[in-house]
Amino acid sequence: MPISDFDAKALDGHDAPLNEHKGEVLLVVNVASKCGLTPQYEGLEALQKRFHDRGFNVLGFPCNQFGGQEPGTEAEIGAFCTTNFGVSFPMYAKIDVNGPDADPLYKWLKGEKKGILGSEAIKWNFTKFLVGRDGEVLERFAPTTEPKDIAAAIEKAL
Repeated sequence: MPISDFDAKALDGHDAPLNEHKGEVLLVVNVASKCGLTPQYEGLEALQKRFHDRGFNVLGFPCNQFGGQEPGTEAEIGAFCTTNFGVSFPMYAKIDVNGPDADPLYKWLKGEKKGILGSEAIKWNFTKFLVGRDGEVLERFAPTTEPKDIAAAIEKAL
């Protein structure tokens, strides 16, 4: 099953099926506005600008499951990302990434690329999944992995 089979909602609430990104290389990231790793938005946006014209997109999925670090509404999240980091990549409605209410996309991502010691659970905000043009998960990166350190993997996937 490729990533293009999944549906999502954009920050503004409209349906945003992921088949809109069919054939692209994607970096799927669960994000938060009040996290110690929030400055990674800057690096994610730098990747977006560097590779977008070659068929790449970062996809941001806000999540409030880690220390309540994404408490805002979708409108507040959008304003924060635009004002503070100039985010131009697609941002989606807030979701759960773990537990019984985990979004189907994240259930799939975690099953495709497990974490340390075979764990499926997302450990924290800013866990990153690199998806190839064929829609399959290529790599999983830890929350502390800086976006700039993923550039070579993106380059290879492109």
